[in-house]
Amino acid sequence: MNEETLRAHFEETGALLSGHFQLSSGLHSPVYFQSALVLQYADRAERIGRSLADRLRDLEPDLVVGPALGGIVIGHEVARALDVRGVFTERKDGEMALRRGFSIRRAERVVVIEDVVTTGKSTGEAIQVIRAAGGDVVGVGAIVDRSGGTAPLDVPFRSLLSLPVEAFVPAECPDCRAGAPIAKPGSRPGAARV
Repeated sequence: MNEETLRAHFEETGALLSGHFQLSSGLHSPVYFQSALVLQYADRAERIGRSLADRLRDLEPDLVVGPALGGIVIGHEVARALDVRGVFTERKDGEMALRRGFSIRRAERVVVIEDVVTTGKSTGEAIQVIRAAGGDVVGVGAIVDRSGGTAPLDVPFRSLLSLPVEAFVPAECPDCRAGAPIAKPGSRPGAARV
C-alpha cells in the first residue's frame, strides 16, 4: 500500500482531522489521525495490516505487541498477516503493563505495532515492558509516523506513512494564542494518544 492510498483511506473515512488537538505528550497539533475511524472497516484494517506486516516480515517476529488502545486492532491484523501470536499492553495505575494473562517468552522476537507515533513515548513504554519480560524487541511498525523519522526508538522503525506534522508546546501554540478551544480525542483520560 502506498502513501497516497493510505491517505485516501484516512480521508474517505473522516479519520484525518483538522483543528486544535492535545496529544498525550502534552503537545498541541492542528492535525489528528483518528485511526479507529479507518480500522472500524475490517477490509481496510486487513489491507493496512497486511501492508505493514510486509514491511516487517524480514525481522522474523514471533510475537506482535500492540499498546492499548490504538495498537490493538492494527496489532491484531499485523499478527494475523504474519501468522504469529498477537497481544497488547495496557495501562494499570498509569503504567504500561502486560495484563489479562498475556506473557512473553524469554528471547521471543517481538515487534511493537502502533497506529500513530508522534514522540514515541507510548511505544517506548511498551518496549520497556517487553524487555523486562525477557522479550527481544526487533522492530516497531506504525500506520502513521507523525515524527517524520525523529521518534527516539533504538530498533528499526517502519511506517506506511511518514509525515512530519507540526506539534507545539502549549506556550508556543498558535491556536492557544488565538483562544481556540482544544479537543482531546485520544484514548488516555484527559489527552490523546501519541
